Amino acid sequence: MKSFLKMIMVAGVMVVSLAALQDSAAADTQLASYYGPGLEGNLTASGDVFEPYTEYTAASLQYPFGTELLVSYGGYSTVVEVTDRGPYAGGRELDLSQAAADEIGLTYAGVDYVDVQVIG
Repeated sequence: MKSFLKMIMVAGVMVVSLAALQDSAAADTQLASYYGPGLEGNLTASGDVFEPYTEYTAASLQYPFGTELLVSYGGYSTVVEVTDRGPYAGGRELDLSQAAADEIGLTYAGVDYVDVQVIG
């Protein structure tokens, strides 16, 4: 009987743990824009050279440098690395490089809500 109760308790803990993991992996909706024109070659806050037309990067005040994010918009997704701080305008939470914004179609809207998931 004790082993049966122990199995039930372990199973319950596993279910709670799995639910917590799923919640932490859930996408977060954030207001995003893109940046790049006129800034090519400048240093980002992390010290990297900003290459807006070829690199898939992002600026964020929330995530540490080096964080990989899966960003989805309009049925398209791309992976970006946080290399800069910002954005600092319009209540936006994420600025994508122009290459990343082009990949998911955000350049047409300019500013819109995207789904963001930390993947690394």
